[in-house]
Amino acid sequence: MQNPKFKIENLLTSSHQQENNTQSETFPPLSDASIARVKEGVAAAGDRAVRQIVEETLNGLEATNQDDSEPRVNGWLRRFVMRSLIHTLFQVQVEHSERIPQQPAILAVNHLHHIDPLLLLAELPTQPYYYILGDARTLYNKWWKRFILGFAGGVIPLKRVWKEEVAVMKAAKAGREDLVDLAAAIEQTVPTGEDIQTLRQIDRIILAILARGHGMILFPEGRLGTAEAQLHLPLKRGTIIYALRAGVPIIPVALIGTHDLYLRKKLIVRVGERLQFASTTRPKRQEVDVALQTLEKAMLGLLPTNYQEPTGLKPLRYFLNHMLW
Repeated sequence: MQNPKFKIENLLTSSHQQENNTQSETFPPLSDASIARVKEGVAAAGDRAVRQIVEETLNGLEATNQDDSEPRVNGWLRRFVMRSLIHTLFQVQVEHSERIPQQPAILAVNHLHHIDPLLLLAELPTQPYYYILGDARTLYNKWWKRFILGFAGGVIPLKRVWKEEVAVMKAAKAGREDLVDLAAAIEQTVPTGEDIQTLRQIDRIILAILARGHGMILFPEGRLGTAEAQLHLPLKRGTIIYALRAGVPIIPVALIGTHDLYLRKKLIVRVGERLQFASTTRPKRQEVDVALQTLEKAMLGLLPTNYQEPTGLKPLRYFLNHMLW
């Protein structure tokens, strides 16, 4: 009989592989800005400080879960700091916040900008304490980010290849000689996070967090979206697998307005009805896929059908759109 852990890891691994394949097929032509970002990303991947803090953070989260310690910083303080920042820069409207339970849950959210996690932490209740699974190099590529996150905690760094990096490798193979060296550097330096050891560690951390009564914020698109009111499909299976194994509900959430930021722009956090699925320690692919379709429908139902980007002056637009790169 096949080991159930092996089957679950296969589901998670295939989800990551599906993400990279989809990105390579749909990413638009490379720009000078995206190539520059890839070079920054490769540099971050090779930075000893970044590698060290990612490993220390993951190991620390495992140790914290084992000895049942409290999160790094008080949830109320974290929310106060995030809200003070976000509300200074933007107008925020939260719809149906009462739908967020006080018990452990997974929030499944669309992803348009690196500021999305900060916006959510600014508006979510302080109980349960929410953790975020985020891209490691985006989180730790600047010293000030490492300092803030080292203090605040609540972040699980995820190793993965960026969509821009996939596009560079594809372009190099298609004949872009100017990108050959950069593509080789990506393959040699950037960790994919798809090895079994890493998957098992992330798996243990997330399930332990939910078992201890905390919550998780996950972005099932697996990447940043390219336009408002759209989802990058298909969604990744990990969100469903964790919910089924932990026996916790999924709360679909839509973020509206964060794709293109400027000072005092109105941002909307729209919370959907909870989705509860039968708990199982051995989720089968068919039940995961059925639940995933339900989640996809719920998330799409929260997005506007006629979104129009505001016109007029957009102060600090460049700064706000790039400050978290």
